[in-house]
Amino acid sequence: MFKRPVIWGFILTLLVVGSLSYGLWRQVQAWLFEPVTVTEVQHLTIAPGSNMGSIANQLQAMGLTKNALALRYYSRFNGYDQRIKAGEYAFVGDVTAASILTKLVTGDVLSYSITVPEGQTYAQFNQILMQHSAMQGKPEPVFAEWGAESGFTSPEGLLFPSTYVFTRKQTPTQVVQQAWRRQEAILAELWPQRAENLPYKSPYEALIMASIIEKETGLASEREAISGVFVRRLQKGMRLQTDPTVIYGIGDAFDGNLTRAHLREKTPYNTYVIYGLPPTPIALPGRDAIYAALHPADGDALYFVSRGDGSHAFSATLAQHQAYVRKYQLKK
Repeated sequence: MFKRPVIWGFILTLLVVGSLSYGLWRQVQAWLFEPVTVTEVQHLTIAPGSNMGSIANQLQAMGLTKNALALRYYSRFNGYDQRIKAGEYAFVGDVTAASILTKLVTGDVLSYSITVPEGQTYAQFNQILMQHSAMQGKPEPVFAEWGAESGFTSPEGLLFPSTYVFTRKQTPTQVVQQAWRRQEAILAELWPQRAENLPYKSPYEALIMASIIEKETGLASEREAISGVFVRRLQKGMRLQTDPTVIYGIGDAFDGNLTRAHLREKTPYNTYVIYGLPPTPIALPGRDAIYAALHPADGDALYFVSRGDGSHAFSATLAQHQAYVRKYQLKK
């Protein structure tokens, strides 16, 4: 028989141990699930091969978790420590140790984006991309490497102008390849749906035309009409005579002033001198410009001139065109 003092001592011990255990459990719950309010964005970069111990210590040093040891053992108990994904993470607002682990396990890394408008050149695409902070210090894309399989001599026009999302660990070349795949997919989709009797031998020639339409168009509603003018000129053996191709051929030497000497100079891109299309696109055309190149508007117009407000006056005869030039360009 146990003596009464012994029994009470045992009960008291159980109560103390239970109370301490409950208190410890509540404390651990608080460390793991009570939110920490982060008022300014905190960035955490996890390198490949990082262990949970160092990650937990870093999170505690940043004030993102209250107890690194609790986080470490919670992660190990649930098997999260073997599933952490490397990358750059951002935390703001109310965060808990559990929510942090969810983010690290799912690989919800911080992403960035750039937007490249239609009509920009390949060089401008690269410039926008390389100026982004997430791309600093990384090698610039080299067409001879990423575009070797294309079979083309120039990267111009091959990238689709749009918004691209990427992470810090991605390279500029990977973003460029993404833009190239999108342009290829759009051409592959639209080329079989093209109108009949177009003067293009390949989707690439349609891409060249689309780039010219992109640079000539001030109003989206005029794309098909401008395409119709250029297609009819090609079909009749007329020169395209479009300024943007000449400007592209001048390159960095162009100072904003297109002269008569420029229009007379024979270059592969001077469509006032050469017949047919230039050898490559002159810009990055969007989907609508590609569609317009493949679906020119019907009509008899062979000329157009800017009205000065973004729109154009179209004409079927040279005489009418010259009259429009006097009206809208020379103000006579």
